[in-house]
Amino acid sequence: MSYKKIAPNKNHSVLIEIDGMKCGGCVRTVEKILLDQPSVQKASVNLVTKTACLDLKDGKGSQVDQVLIALNNRGFIAKNRTNSFSDQKTASELIAQKNFWNQWKQLIIALSLLILSGLGHLAENGQIDIQLLGTLPFHATLATVALLGPGFAIIKAGFKSAIAFAPSMDTLVGLGVCSAYFASLIALIWPQVSWPCFFNEPVMLLGFVLLGRFLEERARFKTGKALQELIQLQPETARLFISDNEVKEVRVGALKPGEKLQLLAGDRVPVDGIVLEGNSAIDVSSLTGEPLPINASKGTELSSGTLNLESTLIIEVKKIGAETALARIVGLVEEAQARKAPIQRLADRVAGRFCYGVTALALATFFFWWQLGTKIWPEVINTPNPILMHHQHGLHMSLGAEAQTPLGLALQLSIAVLVIACPCALGLATPTVITVASGQAAKQGWLFRGGDVLEIASNIKQIVFDKTGTLTIGRPLVVDYSNANDPDKLFQIAASLEKNSRHPIAHAILQEAENRELKLLKTSNVITYPGKGIKGKVQNNESSFLIGTPEWIQSEGIKFDSKIILDLEKRNIQHQSIIGVADSQKLLGIIHIDDKLRKDVDIALSRLRKQNLSLSIFSGDRKNAVKYLGNKLGFNNNQLGWQLLPNQKQNRLKELQKEGAVAMVGDGINDAPALAASDLGIAIGTGTQIAQESADLILLGDKLESLPDAILLSKRAMKKIQQNLIWAFGYNIIALPIAAGLLLPNFGLLLSPPIASLLMALSSISVVLNALSLKIK
Repeated sequence: MSYKKIAPNKNHSVLIEIDGMKCGGCVRTVEKILLDQPSVQKASVNLVTKTACLDLKDGKGSQVDQVLIALNNRGFIAKNRTNSFSDQKTASELIAQKNFWNQWKQLIIALSLLILSGLGHLAENGQIDIQLLGTLPFHATLATVALLGPGFAIIKAGFKSAIAFAPSMDTLVGLGVCSAYFASLIALIWPQVSWPCFFNEPVMLLGFVLLGRFLEERARFKTGKALQELIQLQPETARLFISDNEVKEVRVGALKPGEKLQLLAGDRVPVDGIVLEGNSAIDVSSLTGEPLPINASKGTELSSGTLNLESTLIIEVKKIGAETALARIVGLVEEAQARKAPIQRLADRVAGRFCYGVTALALATFFFWWQLGTKIWPEVINTPNPILMHHQHGLHMSLGAEAQTPLGLALQLSIAVLVIACPCALGLATPTVITVASGQAAKQGWLFRGGDVLEIASNIKQIVFDKTGTLTIGRPLVVDYSNANDPDKLFQIAASLEKNSRHPIAHAILQEAENRELKLLKTSNVITYPGKGIKGKVQNNESSFLIGTPEWIQSEGIKFDSKIILDLEKRNIQHQSIIGVADSQKLLGIIHIDDKLRKDVDIALSRLRKQNLSLSIFSGDRKNAVKYLGNKLGFNNNQLGWQLLPNQKQNRLKELQKEGAVAMVGDGINDAPALAASDLGIAIGTGTQIAQESADLILLGDKLESLPDAILLSKRAMKKIQQNLIWAFGYNIIALPIAAGLLLPNFGLLLSPPIASLLMALSSISVVLNALSLKIK
């Protein structure tokens, strides 16, 4: 099975913020509004983060204004996501605080009314000697205040959605509370109808609904905590040099490329920059997950959000705001959270039609019990309900306690159906998990580009690795030396001759000399022989030294004994680069250079094999090199491919895809065609290089062991999504028939609206809490 890759169109993608969504039905409505706009090609909406990712057909941001107007006209408050990373950070905090206090005020009012309603019940029983609290006008007043106060926004949004033929969770709650309120009002004004008054029901309903939404919002806020922690990595201010010796603290948003900053020990790097002066250790774990700090000196590139540990640095500003590595990572995570997994489409389709179905069921329930049910089972009238919320106080009684007329019972059960239905759980089942998973992954340096990527990653059967830069570190290093009596002299002479060369082998030798803390010697009469080596004199030594291929050194009259020749043949089979160093008379030693394996490659491959994944290596390198490395890492020859051109890699991948979903792991640059051809393109590299690439899964840093962890996280995330969907569907399948009176004739059991609203809130909260229990390891 091969998955159809849904790669984001980075040039045309726009992220917008949308407020007013409450459930899966709202998500479906918003997506329909967006897709009806001529400029929108694709739209993916996330209920948890309240964002939508749009792919525009013409790629012009000016078209977004029309989209925002269309959403606002339908009651969904929408605005474009700001391009300034600093402003976005501040705006997110203000919005979160505003939403919290608004919800908190509404909840306090609702709970106060709920307490007063409870005191009224005690007054009716004579337990409180305040007669006013026990009167129906008092309870009618409480219900009116509840509807016009904390419940008004819900009712308004619900009926606005109903008028637009896009009913939502607010529609169901609004119908429930208004039905109970107006039925009670009629009974109060015209007692001859012989209906019970249940003014406490709207108060209790709204109290439980708002309490559930408040707790749900708090829990949902935690799902985005990892992303907020990433955003908080950027400091608010920076120390700017305004003259040679004067430093002034300024807002990060005011900085410009080319300016110089002072970075003290303990400061976070505010921008992407390059070190001009100083030496220090930099903690990069917040971006890449790497536990060990890097050493920063002149010329080192630093990413925003990393932490200066030891001493003062002076850096030059290179990139600011939304162009920094941290901002790009946050942008990738936000886009990933907005893009839904294929499994969510089923839930959204069901949630989008759910409100219609529930409304139809409520009407069917009403007419059935009003006209037929009470005639088939007359005993259900005026039968005590011993289980749920049973209390009776004269004319003022719980809607779920006793029914004295068929119309009263029908009204009670239809309201219960409206209230207990919960498309919220369906709408939250998938995006909460995607938000938690992508946020936690980002803290480890793993960037999934969307929910679709998470789902594909969980179903991968085979993984194909590129060799250079993926299984190996991607640059030549000194791995050994031989036939040297004085190793330090060997590397000192070699590095002194190579110090002016730009060849990768020269860099490897110079790095080894630096690691050995060797002082380079002065050279003269240095001559380079392309493809062969270098000859020159070193520090007043009259004889010349040679460094180069063994064949060239032998051609210059230096003899090798038989043991050295046998050793060189063995090294050649391993595909190492062999460099000889000699003076005018004899061989001083042999330097062995190779591309080293990543330190954690054995552990990573072992863990992947334990996950029952089939592994292969496809490389453009020579046969000997690929076979030697593959056999060393436990690959069979039929799992290896060598000297492959990009189109040949693609053909091999297509063959493997016939057996299951295939992931391709590369460096994200040279392997772009293969990454695109695979079901899941995985790139490994540093954040500043890889954030611009088009891979589906990006593993920042140099830890290959992140790959099995990332795949394991995707499998656990999909398991959580499946659990949430089973619970969301199962809850409604069980609760709705009970609310409609299925158990009333034989068992005398029914659900009162207050209990129904509480269960509805708990179902949504349980889905969010289950998502929050997702662990990386």
